[in-house]
Amino acid sequence: MPGVPQDSKGPHDAGAAAVLATFNLANHFLIAMPAMQDPVFGGTVVYICEHNDNGVLGVVINKPTDMTMEVLFDRIDLKLSDRLAPGVVNEPIMFGGPVQDDRGFVLHTPGERYSSSLTVTDEVAFTTSIDVLEAVAAGDGPQRMLVSIGYAGWSPGQLEDEIGRNGWLTVGADAHVLFDLPVEQRYHAAIKLLGIDPAMLALEAGHA
Repeated sequence: MPGVPQDSKGPHDAGAAAVLATFNLANHFLIAMPAMQDPVFGGTVVYICEHNDNGVLGVVINKPTDMTMEVLFDRIDLKLSDRLAPGVVNEPIMFGGPVQDDRGFVLHTPGERYSSSLTVTDEVAFTTSIDVLEAVAAGDGPQRMLVSIGYAGWSPGQLEDEIGRNGWLTVGADAHVLFDLPVEQRYHAAIKLLGIDPAMLALEAGHA
């Protein structure tokens, strides 16, 4: 399955290190091809947080769960401050991927330092520790963020193989698409970053 680390080693693994030297997808969007029928990743856009010789880590950014921020805060026993920005409590939590889908992960604008955080770019950081949610509940959290349950992971060479099999399109990420656009607009907006009309891409896939 895409986005789930595989234990088995395939022929592509031997050349994975060489490929990674020129093929680093950190701060890129992975866009599922319209023909992808995978029940987990079909129709998704994945933001890649990290890509190195240990594999790839990303977060699906356009697959909302039925959980809101308010429900999440209640489940982890965080009291919401009156200073919390209006509308935050109703924001949906994303299904970030099938790995560790019982844990929360946050993509956000960098600023405050958290205990377990990876700065991807000047515009995007990835935090796995609860202190970022504690800051949000107190009204002191990042200005822009996306909260997910779970993440997507690929073992070394696995994603390169899936891309080679035409499973994904890739394009440099745009923080506006990641943080600002409504969830339902993110897939088409990511495709447009490639200069492609989403309708034409779907049409071509239908006639493949």
